Amino acid sequence: MTRSKPVVVLTRKLPESVETRMCELFDTRLNYEDTPMSSNQIIEAIQEADVLVPTITDRIDQSIINSAGNRLKLIANFGNGVDNIDVEAASQKGLTVTNTPKGLAEDTADMTMALILSVPRRLHEGIKAVNSGEWQGWSPNWMLGHRINGKRIGIIGLGRVGQAVARRAKAFGMQIHYHNRKRLHEDIEEEFEATYWESLDRMLTRMDVISVHCPHTPATFHLLSKRRLQLMKKDAFIVNTARGEVIDENALVDMLHNDQLAGAGLDVFEHAPNINPKLIESPHVVLLPHMGSATIEGRQEMGEQVIINIKSFIDGHRPPDKVILSRL
Repeated sequence: MTRSKPVVVLTRKLPESVETRMCELFDTRLNYEDTPMSSNQIIEAIQEADVLVPTITDRIDQSIINSAGNRLKLIANFGNGVDNIDVEAASQKGLTVTNTPKGLAEDTADMTMALILSVPRRLHEGIKAVNSGEWQGWSPNWMLGHRINGKRIGIIGLGRVGQAVARRAKAFGMQIHYHNRKRLHEDIEEEFEATYWESLDRMLTRMDVISVHCPHTPATFHLLSKRRLQLMKKDAFIVNTARGEVIDENALVDMLHNDQLAGAGLDVFEHAPNINPKLIESPHVVLLPHMGSATIEGRQEMGEQVIINIKSFIDGHRPPDKVILSRL
């Protein structure tokens, strides 16, 4: 007798190659319209599901988890962060949670480096000047920015993405500094010639560029508070391709408006998709629509990781990207 395939529910439309492979392996319920599912729709869908595949925009909270049917055993997140999932509630209900941490580091680091270059060199302002007809030709003192060679970059969170950024920044001649909860092995520090700061406050006061690469957890909410942002030099820049909630956005807006910071490059926002109008109006800010990992190759790799996690779990093995509650 042929064993029935596990029922896998996708909350959003994934790359076609990923969906096709999922349909071959599992009894897969696709979201053809790619319309975000409401909480009630997710609850209805997981009554008969063995596996739920949400994305970072789906809020899988305690009420949804507690409403799941008895068949649901795995939440295989399509994304690196799991701040959209109540992992503790899932654990209490006996559910396994996985993520896709390996598929986006290089792409996000590329986008981070693009912002690190764009903001000090005023690329966004230059593009607007050309498109509006303001530019009337070369002038020795017009649209002057800052070089990044020789500048100090402070990386908050030297994990996979942070290290990929450090590798790029070092190639551009930047001096690498970092703050982590725990100091990394000396071999990693030697690779990047990196300086470790146990005190985030002390690092902030000395850096020319701050780049954020830590996850959003209760401990990192507004990690860059008004007080900490005010520690930064007035000619410093801040770049965030991690999570918007890590920065007190209102405080950041006020400081940019009052010229207490030189500029910012943001791919994420505290209240996304809503963006503070003052950020949009600021000439010294480059804003992107959460596209740090948005490459075809990256999305396909993330989908392949989801498949591997599901297949491993269904086959009775520990998924390679199982989220451990104690590490959050």
